[in-house]
Amino acid sequence: MLKQFLSVFLESHCAFCDRTTANTICQYCSQKLVSYQLVKNDWLKLHSNLSVFAWGKYDGQLKRAIALMKYDHKPEIGSVLGKLLGQAWLNSGLIDLHQKLTVVPIPLHRKKLIERGFNQAEIIAKSFCQLTGYRLNSQTLIRVRETKAMFDLKNAESRIKNLQGAFEIKAKLPKHPVLLIDDIYTTGTTIRESIKVLQDKKIQVIGVAVAAKAGISN
Repeated sequence: MLKQFLSVFLESHCAFCDRTTANTICQYCSQKLVSYQLVKNDWLKLHSNLSVFAWGKYDGQLKRAIALMKYDHKPEIGSVLGKLLGQAWLNSGLIDLHQKLTVVPIPLHRKKLIERGFNQAEIIAKSFCQLTGYRLNSQTLIRVRETKAMFDLKNAESRIKNLQGAFEIKAKLPKHPVLLIDDIYTTGTTIRESIKVLQDKKIQVIGVAVAAKAGISN
């Protein structure tokens, strides 16, 4: 009787629909989420020689997952996305899996980190590293200046100006090439500024891996 009573409080509920489930996301919602995975997870060669590896398209259930994670305080969704991204990376055959890489999440400003309670890119990066075996480095790249939300800025010039001087290198430099991790890739302004700051310190950056990429189809 006591066991049955306690089980009511110990049950886990789906982060999307609140159904009882043994996992972070129930089977039904998980299937909906996976339907937004790209058929071919490949390096997307973008302008300025920037390479992006995206797990899925920023739409539907994946878009909702990221919103729930960031704005409804559900960091456990980030762990799920990191595992999905890591598995897709391992299955892609795009890189020598024996190559040593350092994974660097795109940082939040200290004020935003306190408000949210976690950095979603770091949550994704942690589970990505657990699966891939890469080393996580969350100390080297830091955000020293608070910036406006990028979706509030309507043109490339204002987005670039918004991020100038926002990032700095503070800790010991990584010995191995860097793979940046973020939740969403939209215009790429944040990623390019991060890469510039790292490369100014002679740090090799091979590209960025993200849970979702906006503006692409499956």
